[in-house]
Parts: sequence; C-alpha cells; structure tokens
Amino acid sequence: MDRQQEYVLRSIEERDTRFIRLWFTDVLGILKSVAIAPAELEGAFAEGIGFDGSAIEGLARVYEADMLAKPDASTFQVLPWRGERQGSARMFCDILTPDGEPAKTDSRNVLKRALSRAAEAGFTFYTHPEIEFYLFEPPASPEGPLVPIDTAGYFDHSARGTAHDFRRATITLLESMGISVEYSHHEAGPGQNEIDLRYADALSTADNIMTFRTVVKEVALEQGIIASFMPKPLAGSPGSGMHTHLSLFEGDANAFYAPGAQYELSTTARSFIAGLLRHSAEITAVTNQHVNSYKRLWGGGEAPSYVCWGHNNRSALIRVPLYKPGKGNSSRIEYRALDSAANPYLAFAVILAAGLKGIEEGYALPEGAEDDVWALSDAERRALGIRPLPSNLEQALILAEESELVAETLGEDVLEYFLRNKRQEWTEYRAQVTPYEVARFLHVL
Repeated sequence: MDRQQEYVLRSIEERDTRFIRLWFTDVLGILKSVAIAPAELEGAFAEGIGFDGSAIEGLARVYEADMLAKPDASTFQVLPWRGERQGSARMFCDILTPDGEPAKTDSRNVLKRALSRAAEAGFTFYTHPEIEFYLFEPPASPEGPLVPIDTAGYFDHSARGTAHDFRRATITLLESMGISVEYSHHEAGPGQNEIDLRYADALSTADNIMTFRTVVKEVALEQGIIASFMPKPLAGSPGSGMHTHLSLFEGDANAFYAPGAQYELSTTARSFIAGLLRHSAEITAVTNQHVNSYKRLWGGGEAPSYVCWGHNNRSALIRVPLYKPGKGNSSRIEYRALDSAANPYLAFAVILAAGLKGIEEGYALPEGAEDDVWALSDAERRALGIRPLPSNLEQALILAEESELVAETLGEDVLEYFLRNKRQEWTEYRAQVTPYEVARFLHVL
C-alpha cells in the first residue's frame, strides 16, 4: 500500500467518515457513484470493487459484464455538503476488467492513453476551463416556461443578488475540496453565470469539471433553484460554452512560448493550432455531443461556428490571447467550441490528439482571421478558406465516423457505443413536433 492510500485510510478514521463514494464517468459524461463502507476500502485499493458494467451506459456488453472500480487515492476529498463528521468522501476510480487491465470503455482511461502519448513526445498537457451555466427558478409545472433567477447581464453587479450568493457558496465548496477557482462573474444571459477553474494538468481538470457540476447542482438544490449546463436553454439568449485554454509544457518550460516570434507563439504552438483547425470538424461530435449543442454553435453571440484562428479574435474557433510581457509560461491558446455538457475526458483526449497530430506531421498554420467571422459573407469566408463546423449532430456524427483520429483516440468500443447512442438521440430529436412548427403552420396549412 502506497503513502497516498495510507493517508486516505488514516483521514477516514480520524474524521469518522461513514461512506466512501467511488465515482466514475460513463461514455456520455454522466457521473456514476457507488458507496462503500470504510472497512471495504483497503480491499478496494488492492483489488477494486466488482460491479455489473453492462448496467452502465457504454461500459460493457452483457457477455462481458464484470468490471472492477479501483479508487485513485490521489483524488480523495471529503464531500463538504455531507458534513465534516460522520460524513462522506469521494474518490475517482479507474475501471478495470476482471484480469486487472484498464477497461477500453473507461472515459478516464481514454484520456490517460492520450496523455501517455503526449508524455512519450515529452509533453504535459495543461487546461483551464471557463464553465458557463444557467440558474432558473423552479417551474410552476413541468411544462412551464424557464424563468431565469435574474435579468442581469455580462459582469453586472446586482446588490444582494441570488447569483452572488450562489457563486460564493459554490466557490467555497470547490476550494474546500482543493479545486482552485480563478474568476467568477455573471455572464451575458439572464441567470447565466461563469466560474473559471485554475490551470491544471488535463486529467485533474477533467476530474475537477465532474466535481464542479456536482457541486453546482448541490448548491442549487440547497438554494431551491435549478442549475443547468444545457448548451442552449433559452432561444433568445447566449448559449453556455466551456472555452478552454490549452498549453503544452516540456518539463518546466512552456512549449508554446517563443520570445520574439509572432504573438510569441512557438513552432510547436503553431503546429498544434494547425492540427486543431484541420481536425476540428471531425472531433465536434465529441466536444459538442448533444442536439442542443448546435443551437449554441449556430446561435450567434460569439459562438465559434467557423474553422479559423485569430489573435484575440473572439469570433474565431481558436483565439490566441494577448501576450503579457514577462509571462512566457502563461502562453496558451483558447479553444472555444467546447460546451459545458461535454464529457471532459473524451473531449480533452480528442483535442490533444488533434494538436499532437499537427505537431507530428508539421502542419502549416494558415493565416489568422482578423475580422468578425460572423460578419463576413459566405463568399468572403470561402475566399479566405474558412470552413464551417458541422451545423447539426447528424453532420458531426458522419465526420466522426469517418475520422481515423477519433477512432484511434477513443478506441473502437467507445466510438461504437458513442455513435450508436448519438444516432438514437438524433432520430428521437427529428421525430419531435416542436411548438415552433405548431405556431407557424397549424393555422396556415
């Protein structure tokens, strides 16, 4: 037993923790949890806890149902909303087959494989997400309209506002769990908020995002409101994205920084951007996995609908933030397609794979976009070589299925289930008769 596991066992005993929640994520990014008693934890560290994997979305077929959940002691944290004494704690798990091999369908393992490939090339992958979400009043009926908790806008300060209290409570819980927050503020939509997590390695960030969603939902329940990470809950308001800042490090040096180069971007950074641009359309099904995601991508409000990059250009898919003198280690790029409902493990894996492909193949970076890409005509965009991202889930799935990069990164089992599930989502979506259709056509047709 290693020191980290010994620390966990000691902490549980000292705190009189009664429940240990083992967390893992299914292929669609839904958090799963099983609780064990403290007496079972030493065995869980040694061998894992057995469960029926066929009952979890995309984890195993019936004939290979047996799976093991093995807790990662480095992710141990007390769940503060369950109380300090006789409370609960959690650890993320790696999912294993009965013979102790990593399960091919474990989302966390997909990202670990991608990170191992980056490590073989000498890189560590760091990410910093800006997570947006909406807060709503409880509806009077299941069919009732969505009513945001406020009518504030971008960066608005509403004295004694509900959103202030909500963000303060959320950040307090996050920081008590060791998750550092950089910024928080009201976003552009009514009831829309943003909380930005600090830079961390991509695996820690993905774990933090899953924890973040849980904390936000817990605080909302406590305050009697509804929190939603739906990409586009309100037709007339901005969608909720998860703009993510990315960088590669070689040891302690930022591999994206080159003093004196254009925008201080190294050749490595430029090739990474080129890889993301070339493969962005085929990874969109993973970074934007729901039918509703495309309402955000094509709904305006600085949404990145077109494949281009720009220096501090917020209409571009990839933005290169302004360089701050003397801050070489903060050199980074911002990928703006991701939404807050993505599976962060799979999304970070395909983003990293696309960037590494650009580095490995030496992709040339095209000219950056200086204009508002939305303001250009279709002919102007074509002349500049600016392609659109998929405009709906069906288009995105076709491109993902044809992509060697996506298949190699996700693995055959994850990709097969993901495509099957998402095609079913698209089929069910197309079968709906929407209120728009009824209002538009009922009395005129």
